[in-house]
Amino acid sequence: MKSTYFYKSILAVAILGLASCKPSVDTMVPDKGTADFSRYIAIGNSLTSGYADNGLSLEGQKNSFPEMLAEQMKSVGGGSFSSPFFTEAQANGSGFIKLAGFNPNGTPILKAEDQNLAVRGVAAIPGFGNVTLYTKFTGDINNYGVPGIKLLHTGVAEYGNLNGYYERLLPGNAGTNTTTYLDFVTAKPYTFFSMWLGNNDILGYASSGGAGDTPTPKATFTALYNATVNKLVSTGAKGVVATIPDVTKTPYFTTVTLKTLLAGVRATPAGAAVTALYIKTGANATRPATDADLFTLTLSSANVIGVPNAQSIPYGLHPLNPIESKWVLDKDEVAVVNDFVSSYNATIKSVAAAKGLALMDSFEMLKEYSATDASGNFVGKNVNGAKVSSAFITGNLFSLDGIHLTPLGYALTANAFIKAINTTYGSSIPTVDATKYRGTKFP
Repeated sequence: MKSTYFYKSILAVAILGLASCKPSVDTMVPDKGTADFSRYIAIGNSLTSGYADNGLSLEGQKNSFPEMLAEQMKSVGGGSFSSPFFTEAQANGSGFIKLAGFNPNGTPILKAEDQNLAVRGVAAIPGFGNVTLYTKFTGDINNYGVPGIKLLHTGVAEYGNLNGYYERLLPGNAGTNTTTYLDFVTAKPYTFFSMWLGNNDILGYASSGGAGDTPTPKATFTALYNATVNKLVSTGAKGVVATIPDVTKTPYFTTVTLKTLLAGVRATPAGAAVTALYIKTGANATRPATDADLFTLTLSSANVIGVPNAQSIPYGLHPLNPIESKWVLDKDEVAVVNDFVSSYNATIKSVAAAKGLALMDSFEMLKEYSATDASGNFVGKNVNGAKVSSAFITGNLFSLDGIHLTPLGYALTANAFIKAINTTYGSSIPTVDATKYRGTKFP
């Protein structure tokens, strides 16, 4: 049985919204202020690399916020900027998901793009498992965004063997690398940096429903963040750091709700009388789900709700066959996520203030797009005449994986970085024309 959530007039709304876009005119006189942008480097994870739609592609790399930021920096003395692009022949990189249409009940049809990939093989790493390897990149690098990396990984010498996105940037093959990420990104001189690390230190726990990972301990996070920033500023370089967004306000957790799941169940003859869904909260513990429990976006595509087990008990509709923890972040786990994100962000803000660095508060920036009205509809924010929100697909801010951004979302992020940099260093970097970048790509 499929969960139901409706996307009313999606294509019409998207077209009308984008058609009404009117670019703003930036009349400021470019000035570098007290910063030197001659060699800018970007340090971070998937959000820095341009990852979107559950994969990294050439389009995503070209539309990363560091690419946009570096382009705007050129007007204030910024130098050349190189990203480890996939080739045109392998433009689809790791592969990704794309919107192929909609089912009669309004749910999206997502398909995997598996052609023209940059996958070169798989390496079996003893004691770890299989690692997907990508076509090696050689050449200058300014964008060091590595999908999947945690702050916890930046000083691990073997990490170049465990993450294929990082391995493709190193000269050695998987199994032979010993260069830490922090040493790698600081090997060449730089004058300015952006650092957006820490998201994955809590994201794995959250996205797996608290079942697949553990948050980085708070004290460890604080120590590592201080050490990382200390090394980055040790050469006299200035920079900007970013806080961690509220993952619980992303479409990954706001699209599939108890209300929509129950509506889908009740729309079938067999489920008309269903009044509750049951979730697993422990080895042998279950309870009825509440609105405080957050279901994952992946639960919808799994199509498991109501499917009977060997004992003919429908999945999720009875306490003897509850929804597994991997599909839901229960209210206690939500509290854990909020607590760790709050602690991590307090550390980031404290370090930024102590070192005189610019601070891009992504937690607050993305929060502006997640507000809802009394009926639960996203209010959104006007961006040059177009409404942008955190709504899945129709909001145009988040990509199809519900976590990462669209090119439009990354453009808005680039502008948030620019605002933070200009405020701290007295510079006047022109903002990005966000209307040049797409939101959700329709078939």
